[in-house]
Amino acid sequence: MVEKAEFTSKLYHPKYWLMWLGALLMRLTLFLPLRWQMKLGSALGRLTMRFAGSRTTTAKTNIRLCFPELSAQQQQTLLQQNFEETGKAIFDTVNAWWWSDEKIQQHMTIKGEEHVSQTLENGQGVILFAVHCLPLEMGARIFGQFNPGIGVYRPHNNPVMEYLQVKGRLRSNKGLVPKRDLRKMVKSLRNPDVIWYTADQDFGPNTAVFIPFFGVEQAATITGATTLAKLGKAKVLPFFVERNDQDTGYNIEILPALDNFPGENELEDAIRGNQIIEELINRNRKQYMWLHRRFKTRPKDNPESLY
Repeated sequence: MVEKAEFTSKLYHPKYWLMWLGALLMRLTLFLPLRWQMKLGSALGRLTMRFAGSRTTTAKTNIRLCFPELSAQQQQTLLQQNFEETGKAIFDTVNAWWWSDEKIQQHMTIKGEEHVSQTLENGQGVILFAVHCLPLEMGARIFGQFNPGIGVYRPHNNPVMEYLQVKGRLRSNKGLVPKRDLRKMVKSLRNPDVIWYTADQDFGPNTAVFIPFFGVEQAATITGATTLAKLGKAKVLPFFVERNDQDTGYNIEILPALDNFPGENELEDAIRGNQIIEELINRNRKQYMWLHRRFKTRPKDNPESLY
């Protein structure tokens, strides 16, 4: 488990100077009011949409596949809103990593923390079943104000980014566990403790089942929540975060623990998990990470790419 951001002399190398400059410029935006940050982020998002090329195509395709009931104009509107929200998410991350606890508390609301406390008091670990909402970094920081947990993350290939993300995320977590380290996740849950878990992205064919996700009948979906809950003897609690409509603060909600989860059939658990994911995304569609190639893995009997 990673419990400290390690700064080494190699991070002084000139090849990283441009990245350090970028980090400094981002930190300078902390002096801007939140609404100004969001206006700047929205503009950056619109600019990115024009030049992102394949990423714009991916997001547009995802929205079309997931919401075929929307008209072409409605899909285009959602696409533009999503890019604006993606630009804002840059500052959500900056704020989550570098705001003081006092400033975090001035811009947050929490609902449902009693469900976490009750589960831990019963001697069971908590799996926060989250989706990749764009303000997710802020969601973790807010959650850490009352109950720091264990973050599950993907180590970054760039050592400067790895240092920054570890240092930033440890402001809201006791430690970080690489996403493939199942043993440490289980150990944390049996402690008991809280870990974050997401099942809304495409992780390839090896551990996937193909089940419905919005308008796509065969979406590759991992079944790890069932395994983790069984081995960790833990409860699964859906988790949601959003930035409010006025761009003045952030809201998180933790829902009650799922009944009869895990069940006897991991396929049925995965179907239920996708239904919960859909419900969470539908709370604020424009603030979801549509840039990910969610449907890149196709079943063998229908291998044609959706992109």
